[in-house]
Amino acid sequence: MPTYDYVCDACTHAFEEWQSFHDPELTTCPKCKKKKLRRLIGNGAAIVFKGSGFYETDYNRSADYQKAVKAETESPSTSEAKPAADATPASPPPPPVDPAPAKKSGAKKKDK
Repeated sequence: MPTYDYVCDACTHAFEEWQSFHDPELTTCPKCKKKKLRRLIGNGAAIVFKGSGFYETDYNRSADYQKAVKAETESPSTSEAKPAADATPASPPPPPVDPAPAKKSGAKKKDK
């Protein structure tokens, strides 16, 4: 159900009301009881999905994509498997770099 914003022109009371699309517009102010209530134009109603798993990409996916995702989640990951015998081993990581600048040794030369 959408939320509608209302304001009373007589007492300036403003409030929100949850109403169905089919409910009639309110006309009587709940605070001053005058028939000076008007509905404001808002951002419009939006559908709010609560919980995990509601993503824009979950909809309108092809059957092939859904099969691939299902197969991927059901089978163990191949990236964690042992490397093949003919595969070359990965190179070791580079040595860490010292962030401190190297100090210069020796005395300063004097200009003549």
